[in-house]
Amino acid sequence: MGVFVFLPLVLPLTAWPVARLAEQHLHPRTATWLLTGVAAVLAVCSTLCLALLMVVGTAQLPGNPLPDGWSDPEVREAVPYDEVAGKAAIPALLAVITSCWSAAWRHRRVRKASGRALRGLPATSVAVLPDAMPYAYALPGGRRDRIVVSTGMLAALSSRERRALFAHERAHLAGRHHRFLLAVQLAARANPFLRPLRSAVTFTAERWADEDAARAVGSRRMVAVAIGRAALISRGSPLATLASVAAAGPVPRRVAALLGPAPHAHRWPSLFTAVGLATWCAAAGTAVSALSSANSAVTLFVILHAATPL
Repeated sequence: MGVFVFLPLVLPLTAWPVARLAEQHLHPRTATWLLTGVAAVLAVCSTLCLALLMVVGTAQLPGNPLPDGWSDPEVREAVPYDEVAGKAAIPALLAVITSCWSAAWRHRRVRKASGRALRGLPATSVAVLPDAMPYAYALPGGRRDRIVVSTGMLAALSSRERRALFAHERAHLAGRHHRFLLAVQLAARANPFLRPLRSAVTFTAERWADEDAARAVGSRRMVAVAIGRAALISRGSPLATLASVAAAGPVPRRVAALLGPAPHAHRWPSLFTAVGLATWCAAAGTAVSALSSANSAVTLFVILHAATPL
């Protein structure tokens, strides 16, 4: 076990370079899948190692509910600085669990509240709310997804811009982007070192929807104009009901990307480029994190099994 138990707690730092480079050089769909997968694995590994450390720390507490054999010196020697790290892991893991549960509960509560707000409206794919405040967002609903838009937003856009807006929101629903965004949000709650990946996925998910919308309407420039106009007229408006689905992202960067050449969907960067090197660095960090957490879990299991009286 040794120092390997601490590695997954800091290895998310290896993913920082790819977080920004993936936004710029990879197709948004590829970047979203890559960054979400890396964030999820690193978050699970770091949480597992916190749990292993907590077992060692709990075994040292007086009156602990664990078997007496788990507080033997052999168990404590499996973790360097066991007196500090083991006990510090207890509040740390509780904080992670509380934070992740709070984020998941809030996400579910907001979705339910948004669904209740649409009761009584026609069961169409687009729900138009009589509100002068301009906003629009995608509302995933399992078997019935919907796009929510206010009359204020519709009145401010031309017919072509409205078409681009609806194509963008439909792309969010078709790609199930809320799942990616919720996953990286929980990962960032589990390990603060993963926050850059959360920000990157928020941007790449929006770019993914932008590119799908541009393909649907046949004009990248029209989508850029619609995004820019919607951002300008909604400035000062409250955030969308489901921020994890309708995050605006850095609008100037999105518009600039749409006015440039379309990204290649099937091009993977060479190892000898910055983004290629960063991608392999993140992959190596993720693999080492998984191996370290697995090694620590197996080692501690063997030790605890041997220390547990039959």
